[in-house]
Amino acid sequence: MTAIPPAPSRPRLAVFKFASCDGCQLQLLDAQGRLLEIADRFTIDHFLEASSRDLPGPYDVGLVEGSISTPADVARIHEIRGQCRFLVTIGACATAGGIQALRNWASAADYAAAVYARPEYVATLATSTPIAAHVPVDFELRGCPIDVGQLVELLTAVVVGRRPRVAPHCVCVECKARGTVCVAVARGIPCLGPVTQAGCGGLCPACDRECFGCFGPGPQPNLVSLTGFYERHGTPRDRLVRLLRSFTPWADDFRTESDRLEAADAAANAEPRP
Repeated sequence: MTAIPPAPSRPRLAVFKFASCDGCQLQLLDAQGRLLEIADRFTIDHFLEASSRDLPGPYDVGLVEGSISTPADVARIHEIRGQCRFLVTIGACATAGGIQALRNWASAADYAAAVYARPEYVATLATSTPIAAHVPVDFELRGCPIDVGQLVELLTAVVVGRRPRVAPHCVCVECKARGTVCVAVARGIPCLGPVTQAGCGGLCPACDRECFGCFGPGPQPNLVSLTGFYERHGTPRDRLVRLLRSFTPWADDFRTESDRLEAADAAANAEPRP
């Protein structure tokens, strides 16, 4: 992405929600003192999580949380895109479909029939997809939830008219920076840190857990090499499929590799045994 065009002295900001848990919007509210600084720099004209103030567009900046999951969502995101000069997707749901994208490998109709007494009243799409699958997006802020520091950096970049400075490396760099022993090397735990975009501070490996890919694929991820390494060290393919299909399952690189592993596992299980 190139530098952001200069904005007015106090840009108009709007925050929108689609299918999500609201966690990324809460990160903005949890910014506390920094939120007050943001409020001094922006005119927050639509943010229903925080205020009843609801002024119509157009807006200089639109932050969008959540995935597209219903026919109404499709129409609404096109309206929002038309209202926003600069559109930013925030969080794993908006950038990669979110946990709800697991339904993309199953039948949404079957789920609705199992959960609702009158599923015919439920209007839903067969898939949960990122915002970018429907409209052009100017910048993606990843994470489940997003990092407050990255959000503040993004909004600062909007005010001064420059490119946001988001870490261009993987989670492994963050683990090394905080002195975390590699869980994959030391404990044999399959971890997505080598192929996941930085931003979380290496939180899960610091708690002796694998990285689940919350920030989506990092720069030039070699998924085949990584999963092949874990396979050779005894990790079943189905476990790797579940790992890739967690918080960002519909991200292109994760989806492609999980589909490849699933097909390979199905083919291996279909082979006649001696």
